Amino acid sequence: MKGTVIDEVWVELVDVPAQPPFRWRNGLPGAEPAHRGGVLCVRTRDGVVGRAPTSRGVIAADLVARRVRDELIGRDALHRELLWHRMWELDRIEEFPVYFLGLADVALWDIAGQLAGLPVHQLLGTYRTEIPAYASTVTYGSVEEYLDIADQCVERGFAAIKLHAWGDARRDAKLARRLREHLGDDYVLMYDGSAGFDLADAVLLGRALSDTGFLWYEEPMREFNVTSHQWLAQRVSVPLLVGETSDGAHLATADFIHSGAAAHVRTSAAFKGGVTGAMRIAHLADSFGLRAEVHGMGAASQHLCMAIRNTSFYEALVWGNPIATDAAVGPDGMVPAPTGPGMSGVGEALTNGQIS
Repeated sequence: MKGTVIDEVWVELVDVPAQPPFRWRNGLPGAEPAHRGGVLCVRTRDGVVGRAPTSRGVIAADLVARRVRDELIGRDALHRELLWHRMWELDRIEEFPVYFLGLADVALWDIAGQLAGLPVHQLLGTYRTEIPAYASTVTYGSVEEYLDIADQCVERGFAAIKLHAWGDARRDAKLARRLREHLGDDYVLMYDGSAGFDLADAVLLGRALSDTGFLWYEEPMREFNVTSHQWLAQRVSVPLLVGETSDGAHLATADFIHSGAAAHVRTSAAFKGGVTGAMRIAHLADSFGLRAEVHGMGAASQHLCMAIRNTSFYEALVWGNPIATDAAVGPDGMVPAPTGPGMSGVGEALTNGQIS
Protein backbone atom coordinates (compact mmCIF):
# COMPACT_ATOMS: atom_id res chain seq x y z
CA MET A 1 0.00 0.00 0.00
CA LYS A 2 1.12 3.55 -0.62
CA GLY A 3 2.78 5.54 2.12
CA THR A 4 0.06 8.17 1.83
CA VAL A 5 -2.52 5.83 3.37
CA ILE A 6 -3.81 7.20 6.69
CA ASP A 7 -2.88 5.04 9.65
CA GLU A 8 -3.94 7.20 12.63
CA VAL A 9 -6.22 10.13 13.46
CA TRP A 10 -6.43 11.88 16.82
CA VAL A 11 -6.97 15.23 18.53
CA GLU A 12 -4.22 16.78 20.63
CA LEU A 13 -5.88 18.81 23.38
CA VAL A 14 -4.33 22.21 24.02
CA ASP A 15 -4.77 24.52 27.01
CA VAL A 16 -5.97 27.87 25.63
CA PRO A 17 -5.49 30.82 28.02
CA ALA A 18 -8.35 33.18 28.81
CA GLN A 19 -8.81 35.98 26.30
CA PRO A 20 -8.95 39.66 27.23
CA PRO A 21 -12.57 40.80 27.62
CA PHE A 22 -14.32 41.92 24.44
CA ARG A 23 -17.72 41.80 22.72
CA TRP A 24 -18.88 41.38 19.14
CA ARG A 25 -21.92 43.55 20.03
CA ASN A 26 -24.13 44.10 23.06
CA GLY A 27 -25.46 40.74 24.17
CA LEU A 28 -22.89 38.75 22.22
CA PRO A 29 -19.67 38.16 24.18
CA GLY A 30 -16.55 37.32 22.22
CA ALA A 31 -13.96 36.65 24.91
CA GLU A 32 -13.74 33.16 26.33
CA PRO A 33 -12.40 31.85 29.63
CA ALA A 34 -9.50 29.44 29.66
CA HIS A 35 -10.55 26.28 27.87
CA ARG A 36 -9.37 23.20 26.00
CA GLY A 37 -8.68 23.76 22.35
CA GLY A 38 -7.33 21.09 20.08
CA VAL A 39 -5.43 20.18 16.95
CA LEU A 40 -6.79 17.45 14.69
CA CYS A 41 -3.86 15.29 13.57
CA VAL A 42 -3.95 12.94 10.57
CA ARG A 43 -0.89 10.69 10.08
CA THR A 44 0.12 8.71 7.01
CA ARG A 45 2.08 5.44 6.98
CA ASP A 46 5.18 7.39 5.95
CA GLY A 47 4.83 9.49 9.12
CA VAL A 48 3.61 12.74 7.55
CA VAL A 49 1.22 14.47 9.95
CA GLY A 50 -1.37 16.99 8.77
CA ARG A 51 -2.83 19.33 11.37
CA ALA A 52 -5.90 21.52 11.75
CA PRO A 53 -6.63 23.64 14.84
CA THR A 54 -9.94 24.21 16.59
CA SER A 55 -10.87 26.15 19.69
CA ARG A 56 -13.40 23.40 20.52
CA GLY A 57 -10.99 20.63 21.41
CA VAL A 58 -13.22 18.48 23.59
CA ILE A 59 -16.04 18.48 21.03
CA ALA A 60 -13.60 17.68 18.22
CA ALA A 61 -12.05 14.83 20.21
CA ASP A 62 -15.47 13.26 20.78
CA LEU A 63 -16.53 13.54 17.13
CA VAL A 64 -13.22 12.18 15.87
CA ALA A 65 -13.35 9.20 18.23
CA ARG A 66 -16.99 8.36 17.46
CA ARG A 67 -17.37 9.24 13.78
CA VAL A 68 -14.28 10.37 11.90
CA ARG A 69 -11.30 8.24 12.93
CA ASP A 70 -12.62 4.95 11.56
CA GLU A 71 -13.78 6.70 8.37
CA LEU A 72 -10.29 8.06 7.60
CA ILE A 73 -8.00 5.21 8.66
CA GLY A 74 -7.04 3.12 5.64
CA ARG A 75 -7.95 5.85 3.15
CA ASP A 76 -5.44 7.62 0.91
CA ALA A 77 -4.72 11.09 2.29
CA LEU A 78 -4.45 12.45 -1.26
CA HIS A 79 -8.07 11.53 -2.02
CA ARG A 80 -9.28 14.83 -0.61
CA GLU A 81 -12.36 15.15 -2.80
CA LEU A 82 -13.62 11.72 -1.82
CA LEU A 83 -12.96 12.32 1.87
CA TRP A 84 -14.59 15.76 1.70
CA HIS A 85 -17.77 14.09 0.45
CA ARG A 86 -17.50 11.44 3.14
CA MET A 87 -17.57 14.14 5.83
CA TRP A 88 -20.84 15.40 4.35
CA GLU A 89 -22.21 11.87 4.48
CA LEU A 90 -21.32 11.61 8.16
CA ASP A 91 -22.86 15.04 8.74
CA ARG A 92 -26.23 13.53 7.78
CA ILE A 93 -25.98 11.36 10.89
CA GLU A 94 -24.13 13.63 13.30
CA GLU A 95 -25.07 17.20 12.22
CA PHE A 96 -21.50 18.38 12.66
CA PRO A 97 -20.97 21.92 13.95
CA VAL A 98 -20.01 24.24 11.09
CA TYR A 99 -16.57 24.76 12.62
CA PHE A 100 -15.86 21.00 12.64
CA LEU A 101 -16.96 19.97 9.16
CA GLY A 102 -13.79 21.13 7.38
CA LEU A 103 -11.14 20.18 9.95
CA ALA A 104 -10.13 16.92 8.28
CA ASP A 105 -9.93 18.66 4.90
CA VAL A 106 -7.52 21.29 6.28
CA ALA A 107 -5.30 18.55 7.71
CA LEU A 108 -5.33 16.70 4.36
CA TRP A 109 -4.29 19.85 2.49
CA ASP A 110 -1.49 20.27 5.03
CA ILE A 111 -0.30 16.74 4.21
CA ALA A 112 -0.45 17.41 0.47
CA GLY A 113 1.64 20.56 0.83
CA GLN A 114 4.23 18.80 2.95
CA LEU A 115 4.52 15.97 0.45
CA ALA A 116 4.93 18.42 -2.43
CA GLY A 117 7.27 20.70 -0.48
CA LEU A 118 4.98 23.63 -1.35
CA PRO A 119 2.66 25.99 0.54
CA VAL A 120 -1.02 25.16 0.12
CA HIS A 121 -1.76 28.31 -1.86
CA GLN A 122 0.66 27.13 -4.56
CA LEU A 123 -1.13 23.78 -4.77
CA LEU A 124 -4.38 25.70 -5.22
CA GLY A 125 -2.82 28.01 -7.79
CA THR A 126 -1.41 31.25 -6.42
CA TYR A 127 -3.09 34.42 -7.66
CA ARG A 128 -1.16 36.95 -5.51
CA THR A 129 1.78 37.00 -3.12
CA GLU A 130 0.45 39.65 -0.73
CA ILE A 131 -2.89 41.19 0.17
CA PRO A 132 -4.01 44.24 2.17
CA ALA A 133 -5.54 43.62 5.58
CA TYR A 134 -8.56 45.33 7.01
CA ALA A 135 -9.01 46.04 10.71
CA SER A 136 -12.00 44.10 12.03
CA THR A 137 -12.82 45.78 15.34
CA VAL A 138 -14.30 44.36 18.49
CA THR A 139 -16.99 46.46 20.17
CA TYR A 140 -15.77 49.59 21.92
CA GLY A 141 -17.48 51.84 24.46
CA SER A 142 -18.23 55.12 22.71
CA VAL A 143 -18.13 57.00 19.43
CA GLU A 144 -15.07 58.87 20.67
CA GLU A 145 -13.20 55.63 21.41
CA TYR A 146 -14.07 54.28 17.95
CA LEU A 147 -12.65 57.43 16.36
CA ASP A 148 -9.45 56.96 18.38
CA ILE A 149 -9.28 53.29 17.34
CA ALA A 150 -9.81 54.30 13.72
CA ASP A 151 -6.87 56.71 13.90
CA GLN A 152 -4.69 53.94 15.33
CA CYS A 153 -5.77 51.59 12.53
CA VAL A 154 -4.88 54.14 9.87
CA GLU A 155 -1.52 54.75 11.52
CA ARG A 156 -0.95 50.99 11.67
CA GLY A 157 -1.34 50.82 7.89
CA PHE A 158 -4.74 49.17 7.55
CA ALA A 159 -6.37 49.77 4.17
CA ALA A 160 -9.90 49.52 5.57
CA ILE A 161 -11.88 49.19 8.82
CA LYS A 162 -14.86 46.96 9.58
CA LEU A 163 -17.05 47.86 12.53
CA HIS A 164 -18.44 45.46 15.05
CA ALA A 165 -20.59 48.01 16.88
CA TRP A 166 -23.32 47.83 19.54
CA GLY A 167 -26.17 46.14 17.70
CA ASP A 168 -28.42 49.15 18.22
CA ALA A 169 -29.54 50.24 14.74
CA ARG A 170 -29.92 53.96 15.49
CA ARG A 171 -26.77 54.23 17.59
CA ASP A 172 -24.76 52.26 15.04
CA ALA A 173 -26.06 54.48 12.24
CA LYS A 174 -24.81 57.56 14.10
CA LEU A 175 -21.42 55.89 14.56
CA ALA A 176 -21.21 55.08 10.85
CA ARG A 177 -21.88 58.72 9.95
CA ARG A 178 -19.35 60.06 12.46
CA LEU A 179 -16.67 57.63 11.30
CA ARG A 180 -17.25 58.57 7.66
CA GLU A 181 -16.97 62.28 8.53
CA HIS A 182 -13.80 61.57 10.54
CA LEU A 183 -11.98 59.51 7.90
CA GLY A 184 -13.26 61.20 4.74
CA ASP A 185 -15.03 59.88 1.67
CA ASP A 186 -12.18 57.79 0.26
CA TYR A 187 -11.37 55.51 3.21
CA VAL A 188 -12.87 52.02 2.91
CA LEU A 189 -15.40 51.14 5.63
CA MET A 190 -17.50 48.03 6.26
CA TYR A 191 -20.03 47.03 8.91
CA ASP A 192 -20.71 43.63 10.54
CA GLY A 193 -24.01 43.20 12.39
CA SER A 194 -23.12 39.82 13.94
CA ALA A 195 -26.72 38.78 13.16
CA GLY A 196 -28.14 41.28 15.66
CA PHE A 197 -31.17 42.73 13.85
CA ASP A 198 -34.64 41.93 12.66
CA LEU A 199 -35.63 43.11 9.18
CA ALA A 200 -36.96 46.52 10.23
CA ASP A 201 -33.81 47.54 12.11
CA ALA A 202 -31.60 45.99 9.43
CA VAL A 203 -33.29 48.26 6.88
CA LEU A 204 -32.93 51.35 9.10
CA LEU A 205 -29.20 50.80 9.57
CA GLY A 206 -28.70 49.64 5.99
CA ARG A 207 -30.00 52.93 4.65
CA ALA A 208 -27.48 54.83 6.79
CA LEU A 209 -24.68 52.59 5.51
CA SER A 210 -25.90 53.20 1.96
CA ASP A 211 -25.82 56.96 2.47
CA THR A 212 -22.29 56.87 3.92
CA GLY A 213 -20.76 54.69 1.21
CA PHE A 214 -19.89 51.55 3.17
CA LEU A 215 -18.33 48.81 1.04
CA TRP A 216 -20.45 46.06 2.55
CA TYR A 217 -23.10 45.24 5.15
CA GLU A 218 -22.27 41.86 6.69
CA GLU A 219 -24.50 39.39 8.52
CA PRO A 220 -27.24 41.85 9.51
CA MET A 221 -29.64 39.02 10.49
CA ARG A 222 -29.44 35.35 11.35
CA GLU A 223 -28.90 33.45 8.12
CA PHE A 224 -31.71 30.94 8.56
CA ASN A 225 -34.00 32.73 6.11
CA VAL A 226 -32.83 33.63 2.61
CA THR A 227 -36.06 35.47 1.78
CA SER A 228 -35.56 38.04 4.53
CA HIS A 229 -32.16 38.86 3.07
CA GLN A 230 -33.74 39.17 -0.36
CA TRP A 231 -36.21 41.69 1.05
CA LEU A 232 -33.39 43.60 2.76
CA ALA A 233 -31.40 43.77 -0.48
CA GLN A 234 -34.46 45.25 -2.20
CA ARG A 235 -34.74 48.01 0.42
CA VAL A 236 -31.12 49.18 0.79
CA SER A 237 -28.36 49.95 -1.70
CA VAL A 238 -25.35 49.06 0.44
CA PRO A 239 -23.96 45.71 -0.85
CA LEU A 240 -24.84 42.76 1.40
CA LEU A 241 -22.16 40.27 2.41
CA VAL A 242 -23.93 37.03 3.30
CA GLY A 243 -23.43 33.36 4.04
CA GLU A 244 -20.87 33.46 6.87
CA THR A 245 -22.35 30.92 9.26
CA SER A 246 -25.21 29.42 7.27
CA ASP A 247 -25.40 25.64 7.35
CA GLY A 248 -24.89 23.92 4.03
CA ALA A 249 -21.80 25.86 2.93
CA HIS A 250 -21.79 26.05 -0.89
CA LEU A 251 -25.37 24.79 -1.11
CA ALA A 252 -26.79 27.61 1.02
CA THR A 253 -24.54 30.13 -0.72
CA ALA A 254 -26.08 29.16 -4.04
CA ASP A 255 -29.54 30.02 -2.69
CA PHE A 256 -28.36 33.41 -1.40
CA ILE A 257 -26.93 34.18 -4.85
CA HIS A 258 -30.02 32.98 -6.70
CA SER A 259 -32.27 35.13 -4.50
CA GLY A 260 -30.43 38.31 -5.49
CA ALA A 261 -29.48 39.01 -1.86
CA ALA A 262 -25.73 38.58 -2.31
CA ALA A 263 -23.43 41.29 -3.60
CA HIS A 264 -20.58 39.50 -1.83
CA VAL A 265 -20.46 36.10 -0.12
CA ARG A 266 -18.38 34.78 2.73
CA THR A 267 -16.00 31.89 2.31
CA SER A 268 -13.66 30.28 4.82
CA ALA A 269 -12.00 27.04 5.76
CA ALA A 270 -13.45 27.30 9.25
CA PHE A 271 -17.18 27.49 8.42
CA LYS A 272 -17.41 26.21 4.83
CA GLY A 273 -16.03 22.70 4.83
CA GLY A 274 -12.30 23.35 4.85
CA VAL A 275 -10.13 24.47 1.95
CA THR A 276 -12.07 22.35 -0.54
CA GLY A 277 -15.40 23.89 0.46
CA ALA A 278 -13.97 27.41 0.56
CA MET A 279 -12.68 27.14 -2.99
CA ARG A 280 -16.03 25.76 -4.18
CA ILE A 281 -17.73 28.91 -2.89
CA ALA A 282 -15.08 31.19 -4.38
CA HIS A 283 -15.52 29.65 -7.82
CA LEU A 284 -19.31 29.69 -7.52
CA ALA A 285 -19.25 33.41 -6.68
CA ASP A 286 -16.76 34.16 -9.44
CA SER A 287 -19.05 32.62 -12.05
CA PHE A 288 -21.64 35.27 -11.14
CA GLY A 289 -19.13 38.14 -10.95
CA LEU A 290 -19.38 38.28 -7.15
CA ARG A 291 -16.64 38.61 -4.55
CA ALA A 292 -15.95 35.79 -2.11
CA GLU A 293 -14.45 37.48 0.94
CA VAL A 294 -12.37 35.23 3.20
CA HIS A 295 -13.55 35.20 6.80
CA GLY A 296 -11.24 35.22 9.79
CA MET A 297 -7.56 35.05 10.62
CA GLY A 298 -5.09 32.20 10.64
CA ALA A 299 -2.97 30.04 8.35
CA ALA A 300 -5.81 28.61 6.26
CA SER A 301 -7.23 32.09 5.64
CA GLN A 302 -3.81 33.35 4.54
CA HIS A 303 -3.50 30.57 1.96
CA LEU A 304 -7.05 31.13 0.69
CA CYS A 305 -6.46 34.87 0.32
CA MET A 306 -3.48 34.17 -1.90
CA ALA A 307 -5.33 31.66 -4.09
CA ILE A 308 -8.75 33.29 -4.52
CA ARG A 309 -8.82 35.94 -7.22
CA ASN A 310 -12.19 37.42 -6.26
CA THR A 311 -11.32 38.34 -2.67
CA SER A 312 -10.28 41.81 -1.55
CA PHE A 313 -8.71 41.70 1.91
CA TYR A 314 -7.37 39.61 4.74
CA GLU A 315 -9.49 40.01 7.89
CA ALA A 316 -7.37 40.96 10.90
CA LEU A 317 -9.15 41.32 14.22
CA VAL A 318 -8.25 44.44 16.19
CA TRP A 319 -8.78 44.44 19.94
CA GLY A 320 -7.75 46.45 22.99
CA ASN A 321 -6.72 50.07 23.29
CA PRO A 322 -3.93 50.62 22.29
CA ILE A 323 -4.79 48.16 19.54
CA ALA A 324 -3.37 44.68 19.13
CA THR A 325 -3.79 42.62 15.99
CA ASP A 326 -2.71 39.57 14.00
CA ALA A 327 1.06 39.11 13.78
CA ALA A 328 0.68 38.19 10.09
CA VAL A 329 -0.04 41.84 9.24
CA GLY A 330 3.14 43.68 8.26
CA PRO A 331 3.99 47.29 9.22
CA ASP A 332 2.60 48.43 5.86
CA GLY A 333 -0.76 46.76 6.50
CA MET A 334 -0.03 43.95 4.03
CA VAL A 335 -0.12 40.20 4.64
CA PRO A 336 2.51 38.23 2.68
CA ALA A 337 2.01 34.78 1.22
CA PRO A 338 3.15 31.91 3.47
CA THR A 339 6.31 30.26 2.16
CA GLY A 340 6.62 27.07 4.19
CA PRO A 341 5.34 23.69 3.01
CA GLY A 342 1.76 22.73 3.80
CA MET A 343 -0.23 25.07 6.02
CA SER A 344 2.89 26.16 7.95
CA GLY A 345 2.25 27.50 11.44
CA VAL A 346 -1.17 25.90 11.82
CA GLY A 347 -2.19 25.68 15.46
CA GLU A 348 0.16 28.37 16.75
CA ALA A 349 -2.70 30.79 17.47
CA LEU A 350 -4.15 28.29 19.95
CA THR A 351 -1.00 27.91 21.99
CA ASN A 352 -0.16 31.63 22.16
CA GLY A 353 -3.69 32.69 23.10
CA GLN A 354 -4.33 34.81 20.03
CA ILE A 355 -7.96 35.83 19.63
CA SER A 356 -9.64 34.04 16.73
